[in-house]
Amino acid sequence: MDGRGGRGGQGGQDATRDRNRGAVVAALMLSMALAAIDSTIVSTAVPQIVGSLGGFSIFSWLFSGYLLAATVTLPVYGKLSDTFGRKPVLIAGCVLFLLGSALCALAWDMESLIAFRVVQGLGGGAIQGTVQTLAADLYPLKERPKIQARLSTVWATSSVAGPALGGLITAYTDWRWIFLINLPVGAVALWLIARHLHEPERLSAPRGRVDWPGALAVFACGGVLLTALVQGGVAWAWFSAPSLTLFAAGLALVAVVVLVERRAEEPIIPGWVWRRRTIAAVNLALGALGLLMVAPTVFLPTYAQSVLGLAPVAAGFVLSVMTLSWPVSAALSQHVYRRIGFRDTAVVGISAACLVLLAFPLLPYPGAAWQPALIMLLLGAALGLFQLPLIVGVQSTVGWAERGTATASILFCRQIGQTLGAALFGAVANGVLSARLGGSGSLDSVARVLDDPGSVADPERLRRAVDAAVDAVYTGAAVAAALALLTLLFLAPRRFPVLRDEQQGPQPDDRPSHQTAD
Repeated sequence: MDGRGGRGGQGGQDATRDRNRGAVVAALMLSMALAAIDSTIVSTAVPQIVGSLGGFSIFSWLFSGYLLAATVTLPVYGKLSDTFGRKPVLIAGCVLFLLGSALCALAWDMESLIAFRVVQGLGGGAIQGTVQTLAADLYPLKERPKIQARLSTVWATSSVAGPALGGLITAYTDWRWIFLINLPVGAVALWLIARHLHEPERLSAPRGRVDWPGALAVFACGGVLLTALVQGGVAWAWFSAPSLTLFAAGLALVAVVVLVERRAEEPIIPGWVWRRRTIAAVNLALGALGLLMVAPTVFLPTYAQSVLGLAPVAAGFVLSVMTLSWPVSAALSQHVYRRIGFRDTAVVGISAACLVLLAFPLLPYPGAAWQPALIMLLLGAALGLFQLPLIVGVQSTVGWAERGTATASILFCRQIGQTLGAALFGAVANGVLSARLGGSGSLDSVARVLDDPGSVADPERLRRAVDAAVDAVYTGAAVAAALALLTLLFLAPRRFPVLRDEQQGPQPDDRPSHQTAD
């Protein structure tokens, strides 16, 4: 073969591999869309679901059950993907999610629907962690912002399209179609994964034993503690017997997890996750990110409707502008971290986020809708500059055999932060309302009263109380951003120990490749 033939053959192989990689990326985006659109589309159907099945007193478990299952399984799936490969874990996750979706569509009462949502969550945990890991496997360091920006776009699009699609489905069809539409999308994703994603040859090497006792202990511990956080102050008082019992059981299970994992040959949560400064610092920083994200995602819609008097659709737009600037900022962050490094780029982003969050309480009362929308636009830009460099940075400091565990650890900490933030900031908001109104009350109950101004003697007082409560939440979110900043400055190394000449993981064809990470 002459030189031209060799180059042509290589070019054809490269073109084929690029096409296959494009198909795998499409599969990842479709898989991520299943998990990303889930919560927003289900929330719009709650009135119809409750009207059909009943169970109003427990409907919140439609979301809590899914969240618990998805969160506590993240470390387990991360370790399994490092042991058995990404492909079987992702396929199993998609199958579980689709099975849960089909069962949800067949639910006969609220209890059965909640149980099937847990099945969905078991699949959602595998999808979230494995897709993010594969994004790092498929692309060398200098190209990873491309795939991460695409995945961020999926989340942004889903947050906007979910409520609209859910509203259309519930308005013109039965609510069960909200779950049934997952089936064709998931089927296409599964076909693309099975056909185009191939595992590297090194997976045939001997594997360590799976730490099933550790997996069970992590699942039980996370489930108990998250249930205490999610239901505390909602289903029961914080210092009631159920709350104290769950927290005590959770702490006891933490000790069990530590004991089991120390003795395990291949622990689900290995000690190096917290012994390595880079990963430990990013875990804590992204935990703070989950904490601060509660302010816009949970409390801003209530502020927009109760204080600004916006309709639900307009209130949703005020929040959605953040999802427009976030992926753009994330995609452009590579030009910053290539110059100043991962940590310093994240420092710039979280510093800007802290200032933006502090600006929210300074907005005039009642103000105009464009003002909080501008705040959210700037916040999205700042957080895109913060989160993506940390994720890409951590994934670049570990080899293929550790990447699933490392990625799952940072996603797990972010989810835990979000759950803790919902409980903490909910207590803060309710405390401010009680102080302002001279009695007990919750933000949700006040918001419902304001939907019918004729039912209250002084609606203006209630609006100002809601405004003060949300201002306090945003101040708390700014404190969380400051904690993330301090974590990066004092715990994270100035330069992440990026691996060079790292061997990539799953490829779109059967050939393992050797890439150099810049």
